[in-house]
Amino acid sequence: MTSTENPVLEAIRSRRSVRAYLPREVPGEMIREILAAATRTPSGSNIQPWKVAVVTGAPLKALGDELSAKYLAGEVEGREYDYYPRSWREPYLARRRATGWGLYSALGIEKGQTDRMAAQHARNYRFFDAPVGIFFLLDRDMEIGSWLDLGMFVQNIMIAARGLGLHSCPQAAFADFPRLIPRFLGLPEDLQLVCGMALGYEDPAAPENAFTPARIAPEDFVTWVG
Repeated sequence: MTSTENPVLEAIRSRRSVRAYLPREVPGEMIREILAAATRTPSGSNIQPWKVAVVTGAPLKALGDELSAKYLAGEVEGREYDYYPRSWREPYLARRRATGWGLYSALGIEKGQTDRMAAQHARNYRFFDAPVGIFFLLDRDMEIGSWLDLGMFVQNIMIAARGLGLHSCPQAAFADFPRLIPRFLGLPEDLQLVCGMALGYEDPAAPENAFTPARIAPEDFVTWVG
């Protein structure tokens, strides 16, 4: 088997953040299969710290309506953790700008069109119309190691989804509502919302799905010793 025929490598290579989905239901048994596969994620001392909430149907729409309306009204709660650097520098700033403007360009959004930019960002809170929304949480007393464990867990879900023909989009935007979302889901206050994820079948006709950010080569980030 060559690397191009390897289904695991192909799932990793074909994974990308999809921001428009078909109105096609994802069977519950498929979601459960993906989550069951992700339980093989390693974690320090096997503590398996991740907590997950899966939202579909009418609750998904109701939550999306509320979150997007609050965002557009400027009623964001604010994040409980810093996802990005507090001070941007190169090369990260250039990569961020290239990704943002690449997406806007695919959508025909030009500089200065702040209303259209805000409307596009608000689509995050509707999971880009995906039929499945997933939230990832941790107990508040977990430390950075458990955040690393959760990151691997999220990645395994995305790779398992690709293996079953689905696409996804991991979304830190939901961290803007760290109190509203757990309250809507009926979750205890001792859980911290980390991020969310859209899951479903890609809409191949959507222009935003034609954009794929560039990736740096191993030569740009690897130090070889020996």
